Amino acid sequence: MHDADASRGHRLVGSLRPALEAQGLTVVVGTAVGPSSLMTSLPDPGTLRTLVVMGSGAAAYDDTVPWLGAELAYLRRAVDAGTPVLGVCFGGQALSRVLGGVVSEAPVGEHGFLDVETADPSLVPAGPWFEYHGDRFTVPPGGVEVARTDRAVQAFTYGAHVGVQFHPEIDPGAFAAWEETWGLTGPPPPEAAALVPGLRREIASRAPEAVAACARLVEAFLARASSQDEAVA
Repeated sequence: MHDADASRGHRLVGSLRPALEAQGLTVVVGTAVGPSSLMTSLPDPGTLRTLVVMGSGAAAYDDTVPWLGAELAYLRRAVDAGTPVLGVCFGGQALSRVLGGVVSEAPVGEHGFLDVETADPSLVPAGPWFEYHGDRFTVPPGGVEVARTDRAVQAFTYGAHVGVQFHPEIDPGAFAAWEETWGLTGPPPPEAAALVPGLRREIASRAPEAVAACARLVEAFLARASSQDEAVA
């Protein structure tokens, strides 16, 4: 994750933690920023069963971000080691970039629960999925587009790896942690900030279905990664 506050970081992973634990994984939350950086707080990526890269207020194309180079290098090591990667929003953008895709500012952002057009509903159902982003990624060369809206690619696969533009982890606790980070780094753009009270209420009302959708996505991602391993073997 991308927060120097470890206690907040554990909330930022939201419903992904129980979804991963339900599949028998032990979740280790590391950070790319602050005194305990990603390079020292996570094990060798080749020893992991999977790597999940979370969202960030930073842009995955902005090489002035001080920790971005180290994170992209770590992600490249995971890909090279064959560790399945699930990239979420910024994480999906970083995964696209590492694999040769392009990340850029979107002409128009997406905020709120949106349905997507999907070519593989067993992996990424039509939704609704929670969106909160102003950047976008392309499908990297050799990847396969799985889902999109009329504004942005929403999911791609590349071997065992999956990048998504939406936030499957969203729950009231994760959104509250987002709001805490805005108090430190500054509010989101006015057009997005105006939506926050309504989004907060909708996240709470949709929590049961959103948590269930996250669990299904994680299960499908891990099953796909396992089948990819078997195909290679």
